[in-house]
Amino acid sequence: MAFITIVEFIGTIAFAMSGALRAIEKEMDYYGIIVFGITTSVGGGIIRDILINKELPVSLANPIYIIVSILAAFLVIIFYQAIIHFNQILNIFDAIGLAAFTAIGAEVAVINGFEQPFVIIILAVLTGTGGGTLRDLFANTIPYVFHKEVYAVASILGAIIFIITYNFIGNNMALYLAFAITLLVRLFCIKKDIHLKKVSV
Repeated sequence: MAFITIVEFIGTIAFAMSGALRAIEKEMDYYGIIVFGITTSVGGGIIRDILINKELPVSLANPIYIIVSILAAFLVIIFYQAIIHFNQILNIFDAIGLAAFTAIGAEVAVINGFEQPFVIIILAVLTGTGGGTLRDLFANTIPYVFHKEVYAVASILGAIIFIITYNFIGNNMALYLAFAITLLVRLFCIKKDIHLKKVSV
């Protein structure tokens, strides 16, 4: 199994768990918890695939990601009291997921013939952050990506690195480099508690 596939599964689990945790915070029932887990983990990829006119989104054509998301949501339900004490570990897994999905989103753009830099960035960021944005909108809260920490910016930087390098070192190496840069930027900002500035009101 390729390294990027492994971290994609780790990211799927982390995103599904974050969705399930948000649903529990909102006092939803088991169905709501599972739906939030699935939405957070595969929502970004589904939006991406719709935009590029795929006949069927990858996560529906290959339901393993949805199955993993459901299992992760059930784990949160069962072990909720233990999981909430390991917030930092979840942040690290979430960073891995963001990095993996950003890199995959950029590669999917190129593989499907969309080599315009703006399109690559949009598809990469949508894949990395779209699920979390849908999660927060469904929960009737301002999406995390718009007001907390350096999140989407890390995804944008990873996509830019992919754009700069894929013609020189090939898609696979650019994929790994985009993953590494996104992950390192995200983890650095978590460690140093770095946030984007807001307008003072």
